[in-house]
Amino acid sequence: MVTDAGLGPLPRVPGTDRPVPEAEPALVERWHSGGGELVDLLAQVREQVGGIGAFRLGPDPTVLVTDPQAVQHVLAHHPDRYVKRSHRARLLIGDGIVAATGAAWKRQRRLLQSQFTGTGMRRYEHRITEAARTTAGRWSEYARTGRTFDVGREMHRFALDTIWRSLTGHPLDEATERELASVAAVMAALPTLPADASDAQDAVAADLARIDAVARRAVEAARSGAAGPDGPGLVHLLVDGSSEHPEYTDRLIRDELVTLLVAGHETTATTLTWLYLLLDRYPAARERALAAGDEGSTQRRQAVQALIHETLRLYPPAWLLPRHAAEDDTLAGYAVKAGTDILVCPYLTHRDPQLWPDPESFAPQRFTVPDGRPTHPGAYLPFGIGPRACLGVQFALREATVLLEHLLPSHTVAFPSTPAKAAYGIVVRPDGPTPATLEPPRA
Repeated sequence: MVTDAGLGPLPRVPGTDRPVPEAEPALVERWHSGGGELVDLLAQVREQVGGIGAFRLGPDPTVLVTDPQAVQHVLAHHPDRYVKRSHRARLLIGDGIVAATGAAWKRQRRLLQSQFTGTGMRRYEHRITEAARTTAGRWSEYARTGRTFDVGREMHRFALDTIWRSLTGHPLDEATERELASVAAVMAALPTLPADASDAQDAVAADLARIDAVARRAVEAARSGAAGPDGPGLVHLLVDGSSEHPEYTDRLIRDELVTLLVAGHETTATTLTWLYLLLDRYPAARERALAAGDEGSTQRRQAVQALIHETLRLYPPAWLLPRHAAEDDTLAGYAVKAGTDILVCPYLTHRDPQLWPDPESFAPQRFTVPDGRPTHPGAYLPFGIGPRACLGVQFALREATVLLEHLLPSHTVAFPSTPAKAAYGIVVRPDGPTPATLEPPRA
């Protein structure tokens, strides 16, 4: 709901030239002087001016969008008016599909889209299941020995194994896992890298070189016709596609491979880590999910998926979606000038008490009971909405569901300590390690 300093809903008059309500400069000044995460400032802006409001970090206003109708207008109805500019991870992913724009993005999406439909997903079912079984085997050993392990690292290992099998047809081996740790290292470094592109490149040059070497070997293997024990993977699709699409040079194939590595494991791993931290605080949620039906039943699967969706509501992978107004527009009755920076913030939309009662609580039943969640498409968008929504949504949900179906019935995770806060980078992640041990299932 768009409000103006508590005065009630503002009328939405098409064609108006009314300026977007702007937060008080003192609010931004307090944030600057006190430090803190950007999300803290955005939450205060929304509190002060509502679901569409402006604030100034420089001479020009930035417009924050959390109102579901405005979110849908920007992302789904008019993506050509509100465009992506340079992606924050371009240093790592180059011109891969997440960073690509315009005609190049459309070509790349067409090539990949069929791989992530219901039919396309079938070729990855076995690979997802084998990665989950591998993780379940490790957890059984942790339970037997009482060994302490890091849940976040385990979830990264699982998700990386899953996407590596899907890309190459090979399970993740220890040497490749060590080399691909450079992906996480670059992702973690991105928010603190120098503004100058050359200096930023130099700061992570060694990690980028290791990533490039892994990608080069995978592409060379695909070009030679070699497939893994699970058959060809997405890299083979990209290599084969280069015969009909000359724009798929070795460099672009590398960029697409690294993009799929990042998008295919970082967000899933972080979501699963948050889910286990939330179950530590809300243990009854696990018991309700397991009691919803027998193993393999539709009811059990729906209850497990509700755990995932509620975690995604609280900690959406795409927590902030920057856009740039390419032309003048009217947004929710307000004038938005060409050149304006837009910040769509699913994190705040998902925590709006007018949309989600008791929004800070972990309540998976929102996704299983009638009228438990808002139906507007702009009210729940953990992977974005519209044409630039994440291609791999079904893949991510499927791998998370399969892993939880393997792990939840067998183990209760006990954390001696948990991170005190979240860190808001490209994804929202726990700000610290997540050591844990495993206990037998609670009765």
